[in-house]
Amino acid sequence: MFRHIMIPVDLAHADRLTKAVDVAAAIAGSSGARLLVVGVTANTPTAIAHNPEEFGRKLREWASGQGARLGLAIEAKTVTSHDPAVDLDATLERQIEEERIDLVVMASHVPGFADYLRTANAIDLAAHTDTSVFIVR
Repeated sequence: MFRHIMIPVDLAHADRLTKAVDVAAAIAGSSGARLLVVGVTANTPTAIAHNPEEFGRKLREWASGQGARLGLAIEAKTVTSHDPAVDLDATLERQIEEERIDLVVMASHVPGFADYLRTANAIDLAAHTDTSVFIVR
């Protein structure tokens, strides 16, 4: 059914991604799809990493740990952006096209006051791509 599943990853909230990764793994297991985690970072230092190379290493380690936990291979791709807070949706949309993704599984967040002012990234992504988006809370 699906061939290539993308899981957008925010390493600042890696502790909240387990459920989304488990759902993606279950779908991949039943359809034989490949799993790809994509992390978007800035070219400048962040709270997670001093530079994109360090971020990429941490993302690969995280993906490897998740793969070991689930007993399957998970690829990792780091993408840089001038301003991930602003460019995140467009950056993920480009990755969907470049990697020929046919399903995105992403973690949601607990809704708060800010959601009344701005929509969530998952909703924005689902609205602007032809690819199926599975949002896991």
